[in-house]
Amino acid sequence: MDSGLHETIQRRYGAIARGAAAGAAGCCEDTCGCGNEISGNLYSEAERQGLPAEAVAASLGCGNPTALLDLEPGQTVLDLGSGGGIDVLLSARRVGPSGKAYGVDMTDDMLALARENQRKAGATNVEFLKGTIEAVPLPDNSVDVIISNCVINLSSDKDRVLREAFRVLRPGGRFAVSDVVSRGPVADDIRRNAELWVGCIAGALDQDDYAARLRAAGFAEVSVEPWRQYADGTFASAFIRARKPAAACCGPSCCA
Repeated sequence: MDSGLHETIQRRYGAIARGAAAGAAGCCEDTCGCGNEISGNLYSEAERQGLPAEAVAASLGCGNPTALLDLEPGQTVLDLGSGGGIDVLLSARRVGPSGKAYGVDMTDDMLALARENQRKAGATNVEFLKGTIEAVPLPDNSVDVIISNCVINLSSDKDRVLREAFRVLRPGGRFAVSDVVSRGPVADDIRRNAELWVGCIAGALDQDDYAARLRAAGFAEVSVEPWRQYADGTFASAFIRARKPAAACCGPSCCA
């Protein structure tokens, strides 16, 4: 990731994390993250129930990736750019004590907030890791499901992010993220504006380009489903799904 953009993102989201930890209002507002038009009304009351208020307050997403697919007890889930931890905690509930939910984030204040939210929630099957989504600190073929919530669009090297996601997924594993996509030409001044990038707009990929990049990274069963439009339809929140192909069977038992 570009170092200047990296620092801008860390400053912005570090401030949001400190505000949430101090009891500030939820960050589904124009001054926080992506703004209310993108981040508002994403989680049901039932999902929010039992979560620390600080986890809800620091939610900066553009969707609800935990609602995109079924999670099963015993699975391992990884959240790319886990922020205050809301999606990790929701995933941990669903995979149960025999499963595991990881979050990766590069911002120290967000990691501190997430770990405190984990403690308050009593989640013992959760681990938050310091790292970037371009270099995930987990081994190859180690997770069943990758989720992310309005974070991949912040990276200036999205191809590397998608290759990392493919690397850490087990064969047959699923990629199910919420992200912002563009649906037509975007002016160059928007693309260059770091504040709009941090706010989830300038870094958005065209929806067809997003799908093509997933396929280039090796993914199959790719779909991009816009569901909430804004900026006169130029941008949209989208559910993005894909699967890492199952490993080919080379032994004699394959033909049995």
